[in-house]
Amino acid sequence: MSFRILGVDPGLTRCGLGLVEAGRGRSLRLVDVGVARTGADEDPAHRLLHIADELEAWIRRLEPDAVAVERVFAQHNVRTVTGTAQVAGLAMVAATRAGVPVALHTPSEVKAAVTGNGRADKAQVQEMVRRILGLEQRPQPADAADALALAITHAWRAHAVGQVHGGDDARAGRQTSAQQAWARAEAAARSGGRAQRVTARPAGRG
Repeated sequence: MSFRILGVDPGLTRCGLGLVEAGRGRSLRLVDVGVARTGADEDPAHRLLHIADELEAWIRRLEPDAVAVERVFAQHNVRTVTGTAQVAGLAMVAATRAGVPVALHTPSEVKAAVTGNGRADKAQVQEMVRRILGLEQRPQPADAADALALAITHAWRAHAVGQVHGGDDARAGRQTSAQQAWARAEAAARSGGRAQRVTARPAGRG
């Protein structure tokens, strides 16, 4: 049984969108990836409307089973973080309207899950996304790779939770080091009481 996750790397100028399909074990397949773009000289309300339309179109077309959005933190550039937070909100609303569960992941969580290093740079994330999905080239631009990394993280988190509660040692032994690190982090958190197209063309649901 497959499970589709749409990753959203929110941004007002470039909003990364990437959908992966998780199969048995830790297998992942790229379905589609792209970037919704708006111009800095456009009216902010129209920019948000354009991105909202793109988000709804992706969800309607690809029918994800979950949407993973980057959790926004305050930065020095207030204008940038405001736009990023607005787009993150749009993604959450679009998913909820479609009846799709939403998950939020911090940048450090995503980097740790994909590369094993919570402080990895963008080039490292791009390269690991390329390897994990078996792509010939690194996803470009970085926003597209970040969206895929979010989707991968959510897929692996669900897998890690299954390992924690299922006790399947054989499957756990086939996990990558990054997945094993994520599973340990998930177990520790639970024990502590905290429970523009770029690379691919659309693929069919089957």
